[in-house]
Amino acid sequence: MAPKLPWTPWHGVVKLREDVRTGMLSLADFAADLHDVMMQKGARPIYEDPARFFALTYPTFSLRELARDVVLRLAAKNTKAIRQLELTYGGGKTHTLVTLRHLVHDPASLPSLPAVEQFKSHIGAPLPKARVAALSFDKLDVEKGMEVRGPKGEMRWLKHPWSVLAFQIAGDDGLRALHADGKNEERETPPAEPLLVDLLSRPQAEGLSTLVLIDEVLMYAREKVAMAEVWRGRLIDFFQYLCQAVTKVDRCAMVASLLASDPEKSDPFGKELIAQIFEIFNRQKEEGVQPVQKEDVAEVLRRRFFETASIADTEAFRPHVTTAVANIAELDEAVRKDRKNAEDRFLRSFPFHPDLTDIFYTRWTQLDGFQRTRGILRTFALALRDAEKWDNSPLVGPNVFLPAPEQTGIAEAARELTGIATREVTEGRGHEWTAILEGELAKARAIQTEQPGLKFREMEQAVCAVFLSSQPIGQKARTPDLVALVSATRPDRIELEKGLRRWTELSWFLDESEFASDVADNGQAKALPKAWRLGNRPNLKQMHHDACANRVTTEAIELKLLGDVQQTKSLTQGAAAAGARVHTLPERPRDIENDGDFHFAILGPKAVSDSGKPSAEARRFIDETTGPDRPRTYRNAVVLVAPSRDGLDAVRTRIREYLGWEEVRSQLKDQPQDPIREEMLARWTEEARRRIPEAIRQAWSIVVTVNEQNDIHAFKVTVGSEPLFSTVKADKRSRIQDTAISAEAMLPGGPYDLWREDEPSRRVKDLVSAFAENPKLPKMLRQKEILDTVDQGVQAGIFVASLTRPDKSVKTWWRTPIDEAARREPALEVFLPEKATLSELHPSVLAPGVLPGLWNGDAVTVADVISYFAGGRTVMVQREGYEEPVVIPACPAAAVEAAISDAVRQGILWLVNGPASFQGEPVPSGVLTATAQLRAPMPPLSVDRLMQDAVPDAWKDGQTTALALSVALSTQTGRPIPWTVLRRSIDDAIKARWLELAPASGAWPCDMAGASAVALKQPAAPGGMAEPQPGGYVPKPKGVYTSSAALEPSALQDLVDVLPDVVKAAAGVPLQFQLAVTLGDGQEISTETVESINRLLEEVSSDLRLKT
Repeated sequence: MAPKLPWTPWHGVVKLREDVRTGMLSLADFAADLHDVMMQKGARPIYEDPARFFALTYPTFSLRELARDVVLRLAAKNTKAIRQLELTYGGGKTHTLVTLRHLVHDPASLPSLPAVEQFKSHIGAPLPKARVAALSFDKLDVEKGMEVRGPKGEMRWLKHPWSVLAFQIAGDDGLRALHADGKNEERETPPAEPLLVDLLSRPQAEGLSTLVLIDEVLMYAREKVAMAEVWRGRLIDFFQYLCQAVTKVDRCAMVASLLASDPEKSDPFGKELIAQIFEIFNRQKEEGVQPVQKEDVAEVLRRRFFETASIADTEAFRPHVTTAVANIAELDEAVRKDRKNAEDRFLRSFPFHPDLTDIFYTRWTQLDGFQRTRGILRTFALALRDAEKWDNSPLVGPNVFLPAPEQTGIAEAARELTGIATREVTEGRGHEWTAILEGELAKARAIQTEQPGLKFREMEQAVCAVFLSSQPIGQKARTPDLVALVSATRPDRIELEKGLRRWTELSWFLDESEFASDVADNGQAKALPKAWRLGNRPNLKQMHHDACANRVTTEAIELKLLGDVQQTKSLTQGAAAAGARVHTLPERPRDIENDGDFHFAILGPKAVSDSGKPSAEARRFIDETTGPDRPRTYRNAVVLVAPSRDGLDAVRTRIREYLGWEEVRSQLKDQPQDPIREEMLARWTEEARRRIPEAIRQAWSIVVTVNEQNDIHAFKVTVGSEPLFSTVKADKRSRIQDTAISAEAMLPGGPYDLWREDEPSRRVKDLVSAFAENPKLPKMLRQKEILDTVDQGVQAGIFVASLTRPDKSVKTWWRTPIDEAARREPALEVFLPEKATLSELHPSVLAPGVLPGLWNGDAVTVADVISYFAGGRTVMVQREGYEEPVVIPACPAAAVEAAISDAVRQGILWLVNGPASFQGEPVPSGVLTATAQLRAPMPPLSVDRLMQDAVPDAWKDGQTTALALSVALSTQTGRPIPWTVLRRSIDDAIKARWLELAPASGAWPCDMAGASAVALKQPAAPGGMAEPQPGGYVPKPKGVYTSSAALEPSALQDLVDVLPDVVKAAAGVPLQFQLAVTLGDGQEISTETVESINRLLEEVSSDLRLKT
């Protein structure tokens, strides 16, 4: 281990200025005053005298850039007329304005100082002389105004900002230039842009540029508008006119600082007002300027506090920096790994610890009461003045904020900071930081007496460092950062860690959120916290432990337990939706009805059970209903879940922890709380609350129900992320089924054994209740599933459903769904087909391909259908790899004939009997004879089959009749065409303009009797031309193939899908599509609908337009 290096205290390397050491430097001197500089009365020589001013000024890069832009604008070498200083309070705004004033007021008389030379070198051009006018709004009284200095040194009191500006630029002539009557008096309203342009241009007659400086606008504007609302508009107009005028005058620039140095002025009213003014400046200004950046702070501090000679050669600091960094590297691994960059960083900041200045610049500047650069200057002026007498540290770090070694309490600089932090109100409350810091420093001094290796007050430094790092509320110091701040004196690592660890045990105000659970895995001492933050409340964990042990009652735990079980939705989630009737914490067995429905119940703590050992309480809910003498009938329809013993104990522990946090909250409710601590208490309380439902989910894991032997058994399920009911249902031991069973399983001889021998039928109600009574059957979640199975069996022809009405009439269902109302009837029965006689036959079952063995060809006679339902018929049906006999139930001939008539009327069948042909219309009496043929329905006729080239025998002299078409088409097909089919085809042809009614035609549409009077012809082209209308029928020449069909929109989309293949197949052969669009079915259609469709069709072709 390298020996300790000697070091020189920081005040032995750099020498404090005499005014800082003696306290002669007033803290008010850190606030620059632009008005004093402009008046030149000798009130503030440190700012009024350029020599003294530039001796203390550090030309930061941003400040030099701003000066160059302004000077070049005044020399008419750029267009950056307006610049705005975007800084918070105390950030060097006024200092920047004073700098610009001195640079251009009298450039020839500037002192020969390094700072001046830096400005000149960076600007790279001669400094133009300018007439400088300053609007120092913090000095402008809203009623009396202010005294200003004219260009010749004359003095005058003026009230309005435009008057102040005019007098500084041109004296009394400036006031006359703005006055409506040319008087040497003020005007009440803001001058318009042309007047200001003339005013700002006047110095150029004397060879001068014009520089306007604006400071503290918010302070004046807020008070002025509060006095009279009319001034809001006047001020906004003034700034608007001024900004426009400045941009229009060459060699004129304006630099503005709009915020107020007094943080209290930036209340909601002030923020609203300044936002309106900002909007004016943002229209004309260039990019905003922040003269002092974070990296400039150390140099600003050096120049302000130390004698120039002692800081002139920064390389002289290097040996001292090397020593300090070496000390820190002994404890800070990050510094040890990158010594070179660390030394460069510390050298740029020497004698200040860079981490300390970073804390002030990045954190404390967020506090409303801490004024950025000015605040840092004020704080360090006090700290350095006091610490120089006793501090032996090589760097200015947290050490300078400690009181002298023989003193108690806190130092004056620290008291200044605690006052600022205390006044920082967050959510309506502040911290009493002075008392907090005093108490924590006392604990640190006690620790230092226990750790003799801490010779340079490192624990007190750590307390100060954590306090500084804890601002604003919510900030904290990471352990590596804290160690780096206090290790410049190379404390012993072990001693320092012991001291810090001891502080976590003694402190009443350290925030325990970072270290409460940081206990070493090997059970040794706690590890150092990951981060440190000072709060203002006692340790929450200690309060919680006491509350759990002494304040939380067993009664409160049990009451909370029952309420939380009720609220834990995952215990019953999905059960009701699945069809179960849900019961949460039923008090007695009768709370679960004995009605055959499936019941899922969450039992209370009294029913606690073990796997394989259901408790007596749990058994009662399955064995009993209203008492021991009233056994439960539907035992197979009840599934219970009880808590396990270990799980229930865990739940009670979790509830105790939660109630403990609630008790802590109750104890603290009347005490002031900081937001972080409140958030922590809320978070720990919420975390405890959230652990309860999970503990409950894990505890309620014992399922109690009957097994196939009707014995009550209990088994444990593994609870995962799924709802409890889903887990229970998925466990095979529960035997819960939520899907319909197969109808075949319900037949006699099936696995469920639901039919007794020679039993022709069973009530559906009895089939349903059997699953709730018989433990050998699965537990069906919903009776609907059983009813669905029966219904499916009826639709498949396995059963015949029958319902005897109160009037003794019977309604049957076979191969059709049972009516919903009938499914709920207690008298509903199901028969086996061989035992049943149908009261009616649904027409749909007569369609070809539905009933096995009914259709052996293209046609079947009425007699064949009647015979098919004569009773006793068994047909073989091919299944997968085998044939199965199917029994056809009997049906009276009258019912069969009625079904045939309905099937023909509905278009399900096509009836042909001699010349009679019917489809989709009622069958006349006497046509439905035993020899009448039944066929599959005839498909629609395409309209091209009606044309002359398709049925020439039906056409004569370019005309035909509906009857002629019927005869010709019947001849072609070999059987009479149903009139409904032909009528539809003729309708389609007329709508598609392939045919039209001849002048002498009879009425259309008509029935078959009027077919001979309906004359049809091909439509003529408009104007008598031979060309057919678009979409109309075109006779086919030889070698031309056509096809037509009435397409639904979905079929048209199918055509579009295959169109590329059609075009490819017809390569080299002319291919054309004639499109006809038909809208409507005879009902009235709105004009808006027709027009909207026409607009879409016209995107395809202008010829596509719907017409009546």
